[in-house]
Amino acid sequence: MKVNVNNYQFDKICTQMKNDFGKIKKGEEEDHGMMLFPMEGNLLKTHRSNPSSNSRRLSEAISLVLFQIKSYLTGEEYNLDSFQSTDNERLVHALLMAFDPFTNEEIKSVLGQKKIVDLTDRNQLKAFYQEPIICILRIKDSVDMWEKRMGLDGYFTFIEEYMGSSIPQEEELKYTICLGK
Repeated sequence: MKVNVNNYQFDKICTQMKNDFGKIKKGEEEDHGMMLFPMEGNLLKTHRSNPSSNSRRLSEAISLVLFQIKSYLTGEEYNLDSFQSTDNERLVHALLMAFDPFTNEEIKSVLGQKKIVDLTDRNQLKAFYQEPIICILRIKDSVDMWEKRMGLDGYFTFIEEYMGSSIPQEEELKYTICLGK
C-alpha cells in the first residue's frame, strides 16, 4: 500500500533529508564535483531538449527524487501522483540516471559485478545514497537562489552560462559512482 503524500510533506522532504544526511557547505562544491557534474549535465541536456522542464519543474523533480530514495531506504512506497507531470518526470529521470542503480542498469551491473554495494541492505544503501542526496540538496539551494535572482528559468540560465560549453549537445545521460570519502 502506498503512503499518500500531502503538500506539507512534499515541501518538507528537502529539510528532512538535510537533517538526516547533512549538506554541502558553501564553497565546498568542488569536493563533490564528481557527482554534481553528471547530475547538472544531465539536467541541462534535458532542459535543452525540453524547455518546459524548467527550474520550477526541477524543484518539484528534486522532491520526487528524494521521496524515491527515501522509499529505497525505508521500504515504504509513496503516492506522489498529484505532484508528477511530464515536465518534472523528465528531470527526475535525468537526475536518477546520474547515480541510481534502480534506474540506471549500467550502474546496477557495475555494483553487482564488483559486489561493491548490496542493494538489499538498507545500511549499505544509506551510505551509498549519502553523496547523491547532499548533491541534490545543493542543486535545490542553487535552484532556489537563481530562480529568485533571474526568474522562472534562472537555474538553467546560470548553468548554461557557467558550464554549458562543457556539456555536449547530445542526449546521452552520464553517470558516476561515488563510494565513500
